[in-house]
Formats: sequence, C-alpha cells, structure tokens
Amino acid sequence: MRKQNRELTYYIGATIDGFIAGPDDQVEDFPLDADLLDTITTEWPETIPTHLREPLGVADAPNRNYDALIMGRGTYDPGLKLGITSPYSHLKQYVVSTTLGADTDPDVTFVAEDPLAFVRDLKAQEGGGIWLCGGGKLAAALIDEIDQIIVKRYRVLIGGGIPMFDGPYKPTAFTLVDNRSLPSGASIQTYRKA
Repeated sequence: MRKQNRELTYYIGATIDGFIAGPDDQVEDFPLDADLLDTITTEWPETIPTHLREPLGVADAPNRNYDALIMGRGTYDPGLKLGITSPYSHLKQYVVSTTLGADTDPDVTFVAEDPLAFVRDLKAQEGGGIWLCGGGKLAAALIDEIDQIIVKRYRVLIGGGIPMFDGPYKPTAFTLVDNRSLPSGASIQTYRKA
C-alpha cells in the first residue's frame, strides 16, 4: 500500500440528491442494504469504525486502500458524544478543529489551521492513501487536493441537509471511471479528477 505520491480520496455515503446527512445530522433514514455493507466490508474494510469491526467480522482485516484519514469536527462529533474519541484507531487520524486538541485523545491529531496546506504536506509524505471521510465544508475546502471521489449512493431522497460539498461555487471537473449498481438499488460511483 506504500506509494510515492499519496492520493486524497473523498469516500462518502450520499443520498440520490447528494446529501451526506439530514439538516440535523440525521443518517438513520439512509438504507444500508446488505449488499452495500458486504461491498464496504470486503473492499474498504478500513472505513468501518473500530468499535464495529469485530461485530461486522473485519476486526483483523488489513487496510486495503488508506492508512490515514482526515475529517471535520462535525463528522467527529457523533462518536465523541458517545465517548468514542478514537473512532478509527487502525488508521492515522486527523480531525480539523479549532476547539479540540491532544487532550481529547492522544491517538488523534487535531489540525487547527489551514487544512489545505496540511493535506498538501500530508500527501507529500510517504504512506498509503488518505481518506477524506467528511464533511461537506471540509470537502469544499480541500477540493483542489481531492484526487478521487467514491460515492456510496443510498437509494433515498431527503430534499435537504448537509451536501457533499458545502462551499462556494467552484466548478471542478471529474471523470466517471466506475459505476456499479447493486441488486438492492444502491450504487457506487468512482470519479477521478479530470
């Protein structure tokens, strides 16, 4: 998994209409069909949070695509509210936050300033892929450094909420390189920066 040029992949679940959560961070209405879950655990086992890896049978699964992840404070908060301070202990974790620090969890690195410069530096270091795991504001801030987008498309419309990209208007071309439809109706699209 070691690469000279690390890539940043925005690997995210979204509704048909492009939302990653409802207006109040709701995700309970997003159907996680068995075939989609099976695909995730088989192809992207490292994206399963540490506390769910054993129940889902991937406790010992090696990291296949990423050895690090970066997330925004809004993505980190739901686990934090449950007392989970290191949600992906099997990966190097970076959380963009101006209010949290190392006293929250020593296994998590908190990035307080300029996430774009931080990611550029991280990509220049030796290592595997970097997973941008959310959220929409951080994805918009990092658009210039996103090399690939993988969207797990849930078969539901919600009409409003947190968009995949929540930032200023900035057309950025990507090319569809894979489009899989699963029997349940869920799909997985992979885009590469054009």
